[in-house]
Amino acid sequence: MHTSRTPAPLRRALLASAALLAAASPAAFAQAPAYPSKPITIVVGYPPGGSTDLTGRAVGAELSNRLGVPVVIENLGGAGGAIGAQKVASSAPDGYTLLVGASNEIAINKLVTKKVKYDIKDFTAIGLVASQPLVLVASTGTGVKNLAEFTERVRKNPGKLSYGSSGVGTSLHLAGEMIKEQGQLFMTHIPYRGVAPLTNDLVGNNLEFGVFVLSSGLPHIKSGKVIALGTTEAKRSTVAPDIPALAESAQYKNVDIGTWFALMAPAHLPKPVAERLKKALNETLESPDFRKRMEAAGSTVASPSLDVDKFLAAEVAKYKKIIEFAKIEE
Repeated sequence: MHTSRTPAPLRRALLASAALLAAASPAAFAQAPAYPSKPITIVVGYPPGGSTDLTGRAVGAELSNRLGVPVVIENLGGAGGAIGAQKVASSAPDGYTLLVGASNEIAINKLVTKKVKYDIKDFTAIGLVASQPLVLVASTGTGVKNLAEFTERVRKNPGKLSYGSSGVGTSLHLAGEMIKEQGQLFMTHIPYRGVAPLTNDLVGNNLEFGVFVLSSGLPHIKSGKVIALGTTEAKRSTVAPDIPALAESAQYKNVDIGTWFALMAPAHLPKPVAERLKKALNETLESPDFRKRMEAAGSTVASPSLDVDKFLAAEVAKYKKIIEFAKIEE
């Protein structure tokens, strides 16, 4: 009588296969570290102290508390935020390198300059964090006190008056061009290298008009150094409800532009990681302490129910229209 035996080489192969199957079992997968298991870096594409940096630090502190790991802020300034954004777009999509960015570097820069190599499609949008309106101001030397006087003065002096912004292709520049388009006005744009020199020329009456982020302009408005003519979002800001929205005037009813801040990750972020981050961000947006901190800085916190992908697509379409109208290129 013969007994059937498995040859030794085949037996070893079967044992190896069994070991591989065991390693690939759900129990084995469960042993992999859950996200997050190490510190997270949030890149901010500007030096410390500005509105994007403040937003990034506020978000970072909240995410750290909710995710249970340290969140480190890396300030990587240059090229209007594009250097920091490029780093995140080029990073591994593992959830450990994120961007708190503003509208400039996320959506506008690529439309204005070919030097920017990344695109909005190179990111996974986690969510909108907050927004700020901009504000159109007049220098005291113009004698202009309100929007109607501004419109009349510019129309009577086509091409003779100027407005300033913090640079070509910034949200401030686009707001100025949107105002020109809606009001059918002819003004010269003066790009400055940042808000500080723009402020100096407005306060010193070396420039007639300018566009500020509201939080940057409010101290000068309250001190009477510049005159607020209107904010640029569709409704008045809760931060400065005494300043009318430009859209309250029939002539400027379609002016609706501001600056906003969003939490972004590299493209192709795994869905479980994206959902974990979105949950933590939504909890942050509902935090009363976070809201107070952002409102004190002049920002309105975004709604957790906002569809960020639809929002970004609409913003890019808006920017494209303004850029084409004004023929903005850097």
